[in-house]
Amino acid sequence: MSWEDTFKTWGQPPKKTEQEKMENTESAIKKAISNNVKLSTMDISVFAQGSYKARTNVRQDSDVDVCVCLNSTFFPRYPSGKTKEDFGNIDGSISYSEFKNLVEGALRNHFDTQNVTRGNKAFDIQANTYRVNADVLPAFAYKYYYYNAQYGWDHVDPTGVAFKPDVGERINNWPKQAYENGVKKQKNTGERFKKMVRILKTIRNKMQEEGIQGANDVPSFLIESMVWNVPDDRFNKDTYYDDMKNVVANCFNQTLNGGKCKYLKEANGIKYLFRPAQPWTHEQAHSFFDAAWDYVGFE
Repeated sequence: MSWEDTFKTWGQPPKKTEQEKMENTESAIKKAISNNVKLSTMDISVFAQGSYKARTNVRQDSDVDVCVCLNSTFFPRYPSGKTKEDFGNIDGSISYSEFKNLVEGALRNHFDTQNVTRGNKAFDIQANTYRVNADVLPAFAYKYYYYNAQYGWDHVDPTGVAFKPDVGERINNWPKQAYENGVKKQKNTGERFKKMVRILKTIRNKMQEEGIQGANDVPSFLIESMVWNVPDDRFNKDTYYDDMKNVVANCFNQTLNGGKCKYLKEANGIKYLFRPAQPWTHEQAHSFFDAAWDYVGFE
């Protein structure tokens, strides 16, 4: 097969049977939470996120990411010199660790203890013939207070979420915004954005299988965010091959030392992609795109 034929295959979403298993997994997690006596009385949103929600997952690599977010209690970020009293806020009635333990109990009760593993950030649900592997992330809502010249003190859309790993600092995410930005990017690129993400993830997987070092420890979300940062006019060329060449070249150039990588943002459009708190570096990303260029043999 030519690279064009290969890319067309790799750009396709998971098959119907695999998609059905993912949907079964999401439904089972929602049922586990709703069946818990304590959790069922709380203001909780259970929603899919990540590549499964965005449909940028690749075949045979289709775990489900689900967030269990408590809306009534939130993590805030206040401006310097401001406290919760300035905004009329009070402490929540439950700590994050207590909430995470409740979620753990609900999952173990529904899926059986041997099928649930507690990780540093999320719970892993083991696959079976009916469902795929899943990561379940307990979270609080996240509110970032800031000053708006027109309205005074306000905060960003509270659909941000935050969580505390068992070991490490709190992490803030914006899954809703990442999904909406992906939908917009898909439309603006002639439906090529998600295909390029799937192709590039598959290239990474193939490189890892062949022991190519540049593909090691390259997260899917980093790949998706880098492709999201590629200008829209680099997509929807005559061939998938041309699109992928443009994508890899742009990502390579943007992660050069002295490039614009310091100002790149995650696919949510809010959080910076390359800052010290991130679990990856622009050098790591640059090495991957360099290796991917050579792997395909672009010239």
